[in-house]
This record gives sequence, C-alpha cells and structure tokens, in this order.
Amino acid sequence: MPQDSAPVPGVERPVITAIDVVRAIVLVLAIASLALWGLATWPLPWNIVLGIGTPVVVLLVWALFLSPRPVLRVHPFLRAAVELLIYVGVTIAWWSMDQALIGTAFGLVAIAAGVISGRRALS
Repeated sequence: MPQDSAPVPGVERPVITAIDVVRAIVLVLAIASLALWGLATWPLPWNIVLGIGTPVVVLLVWALFLSPRPVLRVHPFLRAAVELLIYVGVTIAWWSMDQALIGTAFGLVAIAAGVISGRRALS
C-alpha cells in the first residue's frame, strides 16, 4: 500500500526534527528521574507522595507553558526560564541521589536541546 505524500489542502502537518525527538526524550527522562528521586530518596509516606506528585506537577507545568499547544502563551524568554527551572530541578534531584555525573550529563543535554530549539523558534 503506497503512501500518498501529496499535501492535503487546509491540513498543515508539523515538521518533526531530530531536536524535537531529543526534547521529547529529555522530557520523558525528566519525569522518570523525578519519580525515581521521590521514590528512592524519601521515607515511606513521603516517597509515594513525592514519587507521584513531583512528576505530576512537572507535567502540569509543561502542559501550561511548554507543550506544543500551551494553555498559557507567554513570552519566549519566560518559557525558556520555566524549562530551565525544570531541568535544574531534575539535575539537583540527581545530585541529591549522589549521581552527580548523571545529573550533569542530563543538564548539559537538556540545556543544549533547549537552546537549539529556542534559537530555531526565534528565527
């Protein structure tokens, strides 16, 4: 069954680039990292609260400000600041689990992906 790649009038398909895939992977790793941090670092009643609550809060913030169709449209610099706060939080979470190398690597990849994507969006 051949794929018809002819454009359909009135339908705009987003162009997904490699940086979009990297940013999606970074988001999934951030959510998983925060769940791991909450479950592994805190004692019993708090580990369930933070292991579930922290990723949920980050997903809500992402949906409000950073998603492809955000609920609140804000200035691109405020959007970048919110994204940076999420990445810094995940990096600090890794550092608090005595995994400084993983935290630093995550921070570098996440910030590089955000800078490249932000520069592309501004141009």
